[in-house]
Amino acid sequence: MASSIGNEKSVNPVLRISQLDALELNKALEQLVWSQFTSCFHGFKPGVLAQFEPEVKAFICLILWKFTIYSKNATVGQAILNIQYKNNLSQTEKYQPLSKHQKLWYLIFTVGGRWLEERCYDLFSNRQQQSFCKIKSCIGFGSGLLKLCGLVNFLIFLRKGTFATLTERILGIRSVFCKPQNIRQIGFEYMNRELLWHGFAEFLIYLLPLINVHKLKLKISSWCLPITGLSNSENTLATHCRECSLCGEWPTMPHTIGCPHVFCYYCIKSNFLFDMYFTCPKCGSEVHNLQPLKHKIEMTELHV
Repeated sequence: MASSIGNEKSVNPVLRISQLDALELNKALEQLVWSQFTSCFHGFKPGVLAQFEPEVKAFICLILWKFTIYSKNATVGQAILNIQYKNNLSQTEKYQPLSKHQKLWYLIFTVGGRWLEERCYDLFSNRQQQSFCKIKSCIGFGSGLLKLCGLVNFLIFLRKGTFATLTERILGIRSVFCKPQNIRQIGFEYMNRELLWHGFAEFLIYLLPLINVHKLKLKISSWCLPITGLSNSENTLATHCRECSLCGEWPTMPHTIGCPHVFCYYCIKSNFLFDMYFTCPKCGSEVHNLQPLKHKIEMTELHV
């Protein structure tokens, strides 16, 4: 134990939320260990652990108690939160660890009581004798009384901030900090990053619909593709332009827009209706007038 908590007056009081968090961490650890243990029996016959489940859980809790409370005077959740149990029954002001009797009674109350509650129904369910029925009713009454006392203890804990569980109050063990706590500092770096990212995402959502992606794509393609210098005569147009400059297929109902390139009627019409400032993707010419090609382009020219 550090010398900084040699006197009880110098020990910083443990926050209520820290004690409750430690209890939740202990429950999460037990569930995690139990789930890992049961996963080892997935290949076995279903129901192998069902009849021995209370005993197996008690054995796992016994192992956890051995390496936590018995050896370190703190549970796993308390160790994570820099908390340790203190013997509150000692008359001295200095820190005193838990006695062996307190550790053993802690084991009996937590592990033994839980095992008895889970196994009680199986022990007396098949017993029809009157004595066993009385024992079962007494155990049920005692369990309900303990839960009521636990509720009262929890209300007192919320008022005073000590002894989060009934076991701690009965045994006289108190949660204290192992080391002095530093002043809590609040950092807003993560919040600032989230706000910046969300603001940037909203800006993109607002900006993207305003961008004419189709026109931008055609503009980039006109820069990448070489501009073919063809003559303006219709004979040269009919001879060389045997594919649509938009779809790349044989032009259906070929039309021109005033530049030496040919387009399918449906391709050029749909693009022009979509964008009134449409330009040729190959030479960048604007649509001056949409006219059909006067010279017919025969399909037989495909085989030439």
